[in-house]
Amino acid sequence: MSTTTRLTVAQALVRFLSVQYTERDGVRHRLIAGTWGIFGHGNVAGIGQALLEAGEDAMPFHQGRNEQAMVHAAVGHARQLNRLSAQAVTTSIGPGATNLVTGAALATINRLPVLLLPGDYFATRAADPLLQQLEHPTEADVSVNDTLRPVSRYFDRVHRPEALIPSALQAMRVLADPAETGAVTLALPQDVQAEAYDWPEEFFAERVWRVRRPAPDPVELAEAVRAIRSAGRPLIVAGGGVHHSEAEETLKALVDATGIPVASTQAGKGSLRHDHPADVGGIGHTGTAVADDLARTADLVIGVGTRYSDFTTASGTLFQNPDVRFLNLNITAFDAHKLAARTVVCDARAGLEALTSALEGHRVHAAYEAEYGTGKARWEQVVTRAFEAADESAVPTQTQLLGALDAVVGDEDVVINAAGSLPGDLHKLWRARSPRQYHLEYGYSCMGYEIPAAIGVQQATPDTPVWALVGDGTYLMMPTELVTAVQEGLPINLVLIQNHGYASIGGLSESVGGERFGTAYRHRDPADGSYTGAPLPVDLAANAASLGMDVLRAKTVRELREALATARSSDRPTCVYVETDTATPTAPPAEAWWDVPVAQTASREAAVRARTEYDRQAAARRTHL
Repeated sequence: MSTTTRLTVAQALVRFLSVQYTERDGVRHRLIAGTWGIFGHGNVAGIGQALLEAGEDAMPFHQGRNEQAMVHAAVGHARQLNRLSAQAVTTSIGPGATNLVTGAALATINRLPVLLLPGDYFATRAADPLLQQLEHPTEADVSVNDTLRPVSRYFDRVHRPEALIPSALQAMRVLADPAETGAVTLALPQDVQAEAYDWPEEFFAERVWRVRRPAPDPVELAEAVRAIRSAGRPLIVAGGGVHHSEAEETLKALVDATGIPVASTQAGKGSLRHDHPADVGGIGHTGTAVADDLARTADLVIGVGTRYSDFTTASGTLFQNPDVRFLNLNITAFDAHKLAARTVVCDARAGLEALTSALEGHRVHAAYEAEYGTGKARWEQVVTRAFEAADESAVPTQTQLLGALDAVVGDEDVVINAAGSLPGDLHKLWRARSPRQYHLEYGYSCMGYEIPAAIGVQQATPDTPVWALVGDGTYLMMPTELVTAVQEGLPINLVLIQNHGYASIGGLSESVGGERFGTAYRHRDPADGSYTGAPLPVDLAANAASLGMDVLRAKTVRELREALATARSSDRPTCVYVETDTATPTAPPAEAWWDVPVAQTASREAAVRARTEYDRQAAARRTHL
């Protein structure tokens, strides 16, 4: 007869989570490495009390300032550890719970694990309605937590204590599954959290979730090998799956043997070092000239761990060879079948190893290698020109800022960004030196991700220098977790760029006939009410200092380089503040299109011109069948 232990549901859940592990290639990680939380009436006496009772050794607790930011921090942690470890986030009901939605969408879109534990209404309805409870007039079992259903890979509302056992096990299965992972939500009615139950001791036994590496199907592998051997101009598109499966060295072995060039998505950049002869840089709308030229003429595109976003495909206009075909190696069949591809549904490392073995003796033509080698060298000159500053006493441009950072960072540094014009410049120009150095969240491109993600990365790898690159628009959305970095003594480096508005969207607005409407941070013009007056007198550096950061102000290229070096050597959270020159163009233009629909009829000339250009570009769109 099995023994039981009497605990509340919350106490049982915390104890259960504390003994869950993942294991891949013989290496074990805690599956839930810690819990972020902000407490309210919906979780303070349940999960909050349970965390207190469990103690830091059983379940480390991290205090956050914004629920969305806590999810971002957890996502940064999970990505840094190749999805082998995750964190949980607990909130009250109401706004605390709905603040999770953006972070959950980000996690699921990027295929990154996070466990969400929002409070919910009383299961017994003993008190109804509760403070902050949404009442639905025809569906009484609906709560605000149902907004998390479409952005979660698994969702359950635990109405009774005994229902926690199957629900918790399913939650762990999804979090640890490389093909299924994303946000997982267990909505916890607050009366159930505090309810006691006699739990079987087996529920709290140490459990190891083995993260599998499924091998390719022999028939699919044979077809893939035939396709590669018959291709004259193959191109690999490396996505985030290369990193998640730790397949970088395997990819290198394949391209060393075959000479097939590698272009990378935002999530896949760094799959090869920037100076590897076969690395041709980013692909798509924000890609390099050499990568996009190869994509236009490729007769076989080999996608490895990519989901083919519109930025990668240039909205269906990039792959223009009439005979182009696709071969997708992906752990999820959903992504593998995109673009009517031949499929190899398997782990990226296992699949690349099998391809390398089966392709023994095969190599692309020397003329093809020479062609992309010449293009790579030509693009490197573009990077050098964008990074260099002729006058060290001048105000830096954004690309010169990246050049200054490039000169300071080491191979082990992590550079984090998510939104604005920086992703495009970074994708085109950044010289990634290690698999984890380039950390771009571009599946959801969520403003506000960078600072909390830097905290999550720092927690995951404490000795790693971490850089969060943000513009003023992103900073004003979510600077609050700087307080967390200060509180926890996490020496993240914040590079804060002042350009007085939504600079990236301003440029996009101009290109699609929007005339930069509503994108500048300026006073209103008294004549017409537009935001075209003087810049707002905000001092973001002073704001960062008020939150506890050490702040270094840089006005010139020389001062910027010195400030970045000082920040990197500091053991405290440090902000480098710089106002960049936005009038001097130094970034290379886009090498491929991006489809942002333009008004089909308009009275303003800018929109009419933009529509003409839109129709010209859209004519090149292809449906690959």
